[in-house]
Amino acid sequence: MTTPWGDVTLTRHPEDPRDPLRAWDAADEYLLNHLAETGTGLSGTVAVLGDRWGALVTALSAAGPGDLVQISDSYLGREATRANLARAGAAPGTVRLLTTQDPPPARIDVLLVRVPKSLALLEDQLHRLAPALHEGTVVVGTGMVKEIHTSTLTLFERILGPTRTSLAVKKARLIHTTPDPAAAPGPNPWPYRYALPADTPAPGLAGRTVVNQAGVFCADRLDIGTRFLLGNLPADLGHARVADLGCGNGVVGLAVALAEPEAELLFTDESYQAVASAEENFRTHAGETRKAEFTVGDGLADVPAGSLDLVLNNPPFHSHQATTDRTARRMFSDARRALRPGGELWVVGNRHLGYHVTLRRIFGNSELVASDPKFVVLRAVRS
Repeated sequence: MTTPWGDVTLTRHPEDPRDPLRAWDAADEYLLNHLAETGTGLSGTVAVLGDRWGALVTALSAAGPGDLVQISDSYLGREATRANLARAGAAPGTVRLLTTQDPPPARIDVLLVRVPKSLALLEDQLHRLAPALHEGTVVVGTGMVKEIHTSTLTLFERILGPTRTSLAVKKARLIHTTPDPAAAPGPNPWPYRYALPADTPAPGLAGRTVVNQAGVFCADRLDIGTRFLLGNLPADLGHARVADLGCGNGVVGLAVALAEPEAELLFTDESYQAVASAEENFRTHAGETRKAEFTVGDGLADVPAGSLDLVLNNPPFHSHQATTDRTARRMFSDARRALRPGGELWVVGNRHLGYHVTLRRIFGNSELVASDPKFVVLRAVRS
């Protein structure tokens, strides 16, 4: 990527030469060029929210800001940022890497926002960052035109202050906000809590209240894919070691914990918001003394080979705005490595995604457990 401070080589994480998706886009370029052209001062604390693969902070690290901070919900994004900074020759500590669960900086002089896919995550983070802004804070958001809606601008204006947009350049747009110390946006609605429906098809789950941090998939309701998997979970697991892979708010693993008191649970997701939700839900409903592991990471990459008996998975098929099965393929491959011989992967997915073909390629087998007009639950056994 060519920037006002030089060219940088950027990759996603994990690196895959076959991956056609870039680690930056026109929205990143537009924002960086704007900062250089307007001579925006970068000597104070510069906070960058939603920098997907570290393109913004990697470029800005060469501009010499006083205190450069990245705030991200993505483990994979943070790992990409680390790799991209190292490749660019940035000294260790040049950028403070914070998660969306960490306390934000006490004072922010420049706030740069790469508009996230989740409007809820944007709302939550703007609420969290607003107290750190002052009258002189420069606030600039960026995104592709298709990512910026009236609702996006409304959030900036309601929470931070008067907001306007730029002309589009290469299908990207900027958002300019003037912080208003007198703004009264009201309380942050996140995290959000709701009661699981009475007809939730899993023993012991119906009627329980679950918490969802902003940005978690289907944060305001039980999504229909998860509901279908809950109605078709394996039983009589005994002392099985079970992983809820891509756990979201953890209701699948929680259902197993409530139905199988001897099972050992591992909850893992690349989202800090998701794992925080899963852990709170587990502690609330399974009890403080029930053992379980909660990991933010790259799927099952750090799980010892052959250490799991069962993996449950509702894989995503989007990476930000792109539709791709790359994440699902990696999850399935990780599951095969982590499962013991005879261990099983159970997957729910939309029928049209053709996961049975991918599972046969990776596991050598795939069995249909259940189906309806929209979803299938598939089972693959580690040989």
